[in-house]
Amino acid sequence: MPSHSAVTQLLSDLVSIPSINPSLLPTQSNLTGEEQVATFLADYANKLGIEVQRQAVLPRRKNILLRLKPKKKIKQRVLLTPHLDVVPAEESAFRPKIKNGKLHGRGACDTKGSVAAFFQAFYNLAKNGPLPNETEIIFIGLVDEEFGQAGSRKLAKIGPKADLAIAGEPTELKVVTAHKGNIWLQLETTGKAAHGATPHHGKNAIHLMIPILKILFEEYPKILRTREHPLLGSPTLNIGQISGGSQPNIVADRCIIDLDRRTIPGESEESVKLEIQALFRKQKLPTPTFSLSRSVPCPPLDTDSNFPMVQSFLRATGKRKTHGVPYFTDASPISMGGTPALVFGPGNIAQAHAKDEFIEIKQLEKAQAIVEKFLKGLV
Repeated sequence: MPSHSAVTQLLSDLVSIPSINPSLLPTQSNLTGEEQVATFLADYANKLGIEVQRQAVLPRRKNILLRLKPKKKIKQRVLLTPHLDVVPAEESAFRPKIKNGKLHGRGACDTKGSVAAFFQAFYNLAKNGPLPNETEIIFIGLVDEEFGQAGSRKLAKIGPKADLAIAGEPTELKVVTAHKGNIWLQLETTGKAAHGATPHHGKNAIHLMIPILKILFEEYPKILRTREHPLLGSPTLNIGQISGGSQPNIVADRCIIDLDRRTIPGESEESVKLEIQALFRKQKLPTPTFSLSRSVPCPPLDTDSNFPMVQSFLRATGKRKTHGVPYFTDASPISMGGTPALVFGPGNIAQAHAKDEFIEIKQLEKAQAIVEKFLKGLV
């Protein structure tokens, strides 16, 4: 049997531990929850006498915190913050396979690849040194990124805060300092029910929604394309779901559409709602009922790329510039709590949530080397 690097073996072990977010698959407790992964990492840490703490987040779900204290008094702090949960998959997806330089299995890319790379770098530093003189390093395995980001939101609320947090996501080893925010809106039109044989006695809510959809599909994107962020481009809108009526022979008295509005820095939930309402008024359309269908704020990330810690990490990667991505991550809630955050990790986002999820082993190993180089360079 061919031998593999320590970080590859670690990732294989992590993939073999199912950790589907319970909110996404509440019926299969044997495959859900992050606790087994956290226990596995804690056992590794205990062998080296690394301090292990747990941070209660949700019932039976806790962040895990592993601390490496510096030689002298703590003057700054760095957080390594990958998430431990994955999206649903069949049980067979948790049997990792290595083939043609790739490791296949649920979570290999999103984001147990980052967990393995970050933890192996952290572990090697704890085992072999040299420890920083004045920088505390904390590895934090977060819960619930794939649903409501409860783990990163709890971390932001109660700490520990730091001078930099690195959220693990498949960025293909690019340093990401900006990503779009996310607002989910529901728009509802209300009509009057009547028998399908006499539709003129009613008022069809689906028909009322047609001009609204036309405006949102055709006119609104033109407005969005007029504004742009240097790393993120323009904001976008997706209409992902529509529902209305109860059966064919009844005039629909309700119609609901669900919008996914991706925001750039400078936009807010309120500004988006006002903008859409103003567009409807301009087109002389009655404004439908608005409601937020997401209960937590998901603003965009926009970390200053000239921040010294960001520049230090950038140098460790051998790259000169930072990047932006369109998807949402734990970095945003963490930064909302006062800790500057960036996003980094091995893997391609195209593989995240894919049926055949995989990661390039060379990229996994390079990610570990980059993080380890960065940690060894801390003062």
